[in-house]
Amino acid sequence: MNSNAADWFVDRHVEEGRSDKTAFREAWSGGRELSYGALAKQSGKVIEALANIGIRREERSAMFVLDQIEFPSLFWGSLKAGVQPIPLNTLLATDVYRAILEDSRAAIAFISAELLDVVLPAAKDSTHIRQIVVIGGEAPAGTIAWTDFMKGATPQPPIECSGDEVAFWLYSSGSTGSPKGARHVHDALRVTCDTYGSQVLGIREDDSIFSAAKLFFAYGFGNGMSFPQSVGATTLLYNARPTPDSVTAILEQYKPTIFCGVPTLYAALVHQWEVKGSIPDAPLRICISAGEALPAEISRKWQAIQGIDIMDGVGSTEMLHIFLSNRPDDIEYGTSGTAVPGYDIRLVDEKGSDVAEGEIGELLVRGDSAAADYWNQRAKSRATFEGEWTRTGDKYEKSASGRMVYCGRTDDMFKVSGIWVSPFEVEQALMAHPDVLEAAVVAHRDEDDLEKPRAYVVLKEGRDTQVVSGLKDFVKERIGKWKYPRWVEVIDELPKTATGKIQRFRLRETR
Repeated sequence: MNSNAADWFVDRHVEEGRSDKTAFREAWSGGRELSYGALAKQSGKVIEALANIGIRREERSAMFVLDQIEFPSLFWGSLKAGVQPIPLNTLLATDVYRAILEDSRAAIAFISAELLDVVLPAAKDSTHIRQIVVIGGEAPAGTIAWTDFMKGATPQPPIECSGDEVAFWLYSSGSTGSPKGARHVHDALRVTCDTYGSQVLGIREDDSIFSAAKLFFAYGFGNGMSFPQSVGATTLLYNARPTPDSVTAILEQYKPTIFCGVPTLYAALVHQWEVKGSIPDAPLRICISAGEALPAEISRKWQAIQGIDIMDGVGSTEMLHIFLSNRPDDIEYGTSGTAVPGYDIRLVDEKGSDVAEGEIGELLVRGDSAAADYWNQRAKSRATFEGEWTRTGDKYEKSASGRMVYCGRTDDMFKVSGIWVSPFEVEQALMAHPDVLEAAVVAHRDEDDLEKPRAYVVLKEGRDTQVVSGLKDFVKERIGKWKYPRWVEVIDELPKTATGKIQRFRLRETR
């Protein structure tokens, strides 16, 4: 059997009789659909189209592509051709794109027309890019349109390759600094489906899945591409920024059975539904969250409104998807659950020794979906990928029930009076207050040069800032007097990555 991942995720469905089944549906007015049969043909044409313009096996293609039906055709077609696609965050700045193109040395760039103003200057400046393809709209001078790129191409079979061959890259989201290019092999895609997708999520062929997290994000890619295509399900694509209004409309109109969000979006949806009372009528059977730990208060409110739980889990760009999670029939709010079948986890101290129950340690994970390495970052690769184990950079505590409780990123943790403080624990306490929408906690030095918690909060719409005066006592009562934030500042919004992760390092830089 060919180990090219596209053979199993795409062409297999034609052989098994799903040619007419809808694989992707664009969830907006006038949106298009793509069947499994059409996807097989379109991705097969990409092989010849790439060859026609001289793009060779093992070269890289930079994908500045929104969530639209060309995305899966291009991604799987690149894999079929042995060209390594790099789906990129579509919300970055020109200078960041310029740095990524220089780092990756991509030979071709695919750009959604809506992104041209930001991306095109970086692509034209690249000394490595030989061709620029524009998807939708007019193709500016020096570029070609997607329709012209595909014109005349005929479907070709996927190349034969090893399951250990690099298939694609993903750049990390930059929650702690500059993005890094993680390289993933063909076999890793199916590993995530055989573990989390099958044994935890339990996705079925009759499911319709909507992921607010975009396809360029490892979490969103699994939700919207590999998991549904592992069973022949249908994915709803949305090419704009997910807001409470747009997500509510999609849930109401398109009736997905699985919804995948991030904590900040769940919090915003809960708040809107509480205020407006306009709860969408959707046949949801599963909701999942990742990207950051989900506060227990949001879980409780969602359950009260929707009547189903949010299944919180933890994944990473390096591991490709979720490896630690709650289960549909085994959920404990405020925890990240237990190891997904197929993965092993450890909590270790600064010396690499396992910590005892109730102690805080860095989370290490072992599983076959781990990235091969970081491109051109040998020292960082060696520090992160230690043999079979991958360092996550997350601090956790193992509870008496055997579940993992998130404490914070390694870089975000700090000690007060010699005892570790979990920023996430303080943030959860703050968000339990009825007037607080979001919160982030970082270390700040007092007049004695000792580190103490400093909180930044976003209040719910219309709330009076006078509430801040009572937040310190509110936290003291919930989690203890020594953990409360010594300073509380109200801000309009928290700095975040495009995937919804809070960039606490930016808050530390402000003081």
